[in-house]
Amino acid sequence: MIRVAILISGGGSNMRALVGSMQGDHPCRTVLVASNDPTASGLVWAAEQGLATAAVDHRAFGGDRAAFEAALLEPILAAAPDILCLAGFMRILSPAFIGPFTGKKLNIHPSLLHKYPGLHTHQRALEAEDTQAGCSVHEVTPELDAGPILGQARVAVLPGDTADTLAARVLVQEHRLYPQVLRRFALGQRDRIDLG
Repeated sequence: MIRVAILISGGGSNMRALVGSMQGDHPCRTVLVASNDPTASGLVWAAEQGLATAAVDHRAFGGDRAAFEAALLEPILAAAPDILCLAGFMRILSPAFIGPFTGKKLNIHPSLLHKYPGLHTHQRALEAEDTQAGCSVHEVTPELDAGPILGQARVAVLPGDTADTLAARVLVQEHRLYPQVLRRFALGQRDRIDLG
């Protein structure tokens, strides 16, 4: 069994999609869902599924990122994951945190990277008058949203789209893409996949 820990900051819809996919003959199982926000509703859902959870409130560290990351690493390392998945985890992690998971850490990002790293991706796509938007799953490296892309899914930008309507359609594709990439990644397949 390949052990997977998932980091979230909110409702964890991508976490739910990943957990739901890790059934039957899937090579992975979830061993921990952790968050930087103790009130994240995704933690409640995960606990209801019988999954181990942990919360380390980043606000308690007063901007001391190193101390926050050290505290967050404790439950993660205790769970001994083989793969770490970021699923709506809204904290930028330092190279020191990323290091122990080099080659074992995935993130999903709501744009067609390497366009629009960071935040407000859907609004930025609309302002650029893009005809397509989408999401990407990539390996995590020290540079923000810059790691090798393992999969992308595209959606058309429609007339009258707002950031919210576009985000909702992209989210549907995120829930398709991330589980497929995780399974392939766990099996050692690093070649990129693209979903329409």
